[in-house]
Amino acid sequence: MSWMSNSRPSSDQASRLRQLTRQARPSAVTIAVVSGKGGVGKSSIAANLSICFSARGLATTLVDVDLGLANADLLLGLHARWTLAHVVAGSHTLEDVILDGPGGIRFIPGASGLHDLANLSEFERQNLIMQLQKLENNTDIVVLDCGAGLSKNVTGFALAADRVLVVTTPQPTALTDAYATIKALQRERCHGQLGLFVNMVESRSEARSVYRRVSDVAQKFLNLSVADIGYMVHDTAVELAVQARCPFVIGDPGSNASACIAAVARRIAQTMDSRESRGGFFRRVAGLFV
Repeated sequence: MSWMSNSRPSSDQASRLRQLTRQARPSAVTIAVVSGKGGVGKSSIAANLSICFSARGLATTLVDVDLGLANADLLLGLHARWTLAHVVAGSHTLEDVILDGPGGIRFIPGASGLHDLANLSEFERQNLIMQLQKLENNTDIVVLDCGAGLSKNVTGFALAADRVLVVTTPQPTALTDAYATIKALQRERCHGQLGLFVNMVESRSEARSVYRRVSDVAQKFLNLSVADIGYMVHDTAVELAVQARCPFVIGDPGSNASACIAAVARRIAQTMDSRESRGGFFRRVAGLFV
């Protein structure tokens, strides 16, 4: 039996849902973690960064919004019985789906196979958004693990976020894709703060060099300032953590990778201002898929 019902609710039901979504008064700051290509450690960074935010006393929710190949639950060592697909179908609520994750975070599993929000009916999309808006009233930070690439799903979530972390590695192909991602978001008039996170570097100096290469090109050709979010060194602790299905900041808190990600979380938390939240994140997402 398909998780998506063949019956379509009435337009009156969709209209009532739209009215309900407008009543929310969200306060959470939303951070979208994106990458131009797969294999750069995006999901691992999103998961471990979320745990570090929680360790700093911030109520943190990680949402796997990779609607095609969601897998953040594996990195967290969780078994997702239900996902966002069930929320879309209306068979379960967000409270049913949300999981208690490691390090005190809350986690919402992604809906693998739900390829495009634009393909949902108006009722299904509004129902999903209304459910997700509940997060914004009792969470300090919502971290979004977006899919790789430049699909509308990815850009839609990124364009609506308060901050966007573009993850790359020093490899030329990854740098090219990172710049393409930044260019695409700038072209679509991304209003959030755009920043670069450099992963799998050998040293701080290499990370700084990679950042300058991307930021200089963005400044020259796009007239865009890209923030230096931070970096993470290449560390075998990361690979071992993936195999063990345990976030490295928990499994090996003394590792170099853990020190790097904790430093990034500290800098973001210290510069975070509740006033930067533009409110209604998930409502803005819905508007991008009309």
